[in-house]
Amino acid sequence: MSDAPLISVRGEAVLEVEPEIARLSVYVQSHENDRRTALDRLVERNQQCLDLVKSYGDAVEKLETGGLSITPLLRHRRREGDIRAYQGTSWIKITVCDFAVLGELVTRLGDLERTAVNGPDWALRRDSEVYARAARQAAHEAVARARSYAEALGARLTGLVELADEGLTSNDAGGGPVTLAAAYGAAPGSQDQPEAIDLEPASQIVRAAVEARFTATAPTLD
Repeated sequence: MSDAPLISVRGEAVLEVEPEIARLSVYVQSHENDRRTALDRLVERNQQCLDLVKSYGDAVEKLETGGLSITPLLRHRRREGDIRAYQGTSWIKITVCDFAVLGELVTRLGDLERTAVNGPDWALRRDSEVYARAARQAAHEAVARARSYAEALGARLTGLVELADEGLTSNDAGGGPVTLAAAYGAAPGSQDQPEAIDLEPASQIVRAAVEARFTATAPTLD
């Protein structure tokens, strides 16, 4: 084992960036006395919602149906056969990449009959280059900090022993790899009927932390 002095450091980067996508959850409902009628109304309203979203073309990055249900509603709990109505619900998940239309889309969806809109939830894409950029900056920070320590001791760095996401080194005391802390807020829309709501994108905070150990020349301690 080498007797060369070791310098152990932690490098961190914190980036504040604009979101890349906005997610919406849309719940379409029907409420009818007859099961078949409830289903027919749900199918009709669900298709109306899908047609509206699809009309925005490439501004919508992803459109998914999260689930569908037809539920009997009882007049009294635990009394079978006493059904007062049937409720249908479909869940539509929408990912929007063009924030210029987001406000308009939200208000038009909210204007549909028996439709509820949750969101937007702002985010970065899972493969966003922001994560790699934060990791590189954290590594550069670790090198700069180790070099600063070495120079303060009259030494210089000679090699890298280990570089890992925080929490993966052998003498770790806690921590974790690159993480995303997302705030929720909202982006400007265009105009249509009804009047589009104004939304402002919420900044995304991306943190990356690494731990590194370097070998160095003997320090000058005189």
